[in-house]
Amino acid sequence: MSKRIHWNNRGYKSVVWRCFSRLESIGLESHARTINEPVLQDTVVKAINQMLGDKSSYQAQQQLNISSVIRASQATSVENIDEKLMALQQELIQKAQSKEVYDEIADDIFRLRELRQQTTIENAARDKQIKRINDLQDYIAQQTTRLTAFDESLVRRWLKQITVWMTT
Repeated sequence: MSKRIHWNNRGYKSVVWRCFSRLESIGLESHARTINEPVLQDTVVKAINQMLGDKSSYQAQQQLNISSVIRASQATSVENIDEKLMALQQELIQKAQSKEVYDEIADDIFRLRELRQQTTIENAARDKQIKRINDLQDYIAQQTTRLTAFDESLVRRWLKQITVWMTT
């Protein structure tokens, strides 16, 4: 974690960002450099402009990420679990009618019901995540101008918006 400080280094006053562990004795050694605030601001402007200027490849990468999340979740889809449950329930009924032992099938049914509930929860979370990513893409697509200089209020709004999307 970094901290913004006013620095007086050999008579030269400046604003810099320093690792907190270099300012306070917290038992951790830091090798992080001190960064002049104008350098940090310039880097932030370049990063935002890179994202704005390269929207198509940025958004294409996001679409690939969304697709991989969807493909991974399809392996344990609710419909797939429901099919397995139906088959096991039919097998359970047949075994019960012929008075065979069906404890193993019953255990499988309970396990699949738990898996179905967990999958439903995960699907809802995934859908929420995909919506956040799509909202972020829409927000980036609406940005039409590049930054020419660091604007703290604009950068704060960007960071706030991105943080909201990443944490909700």
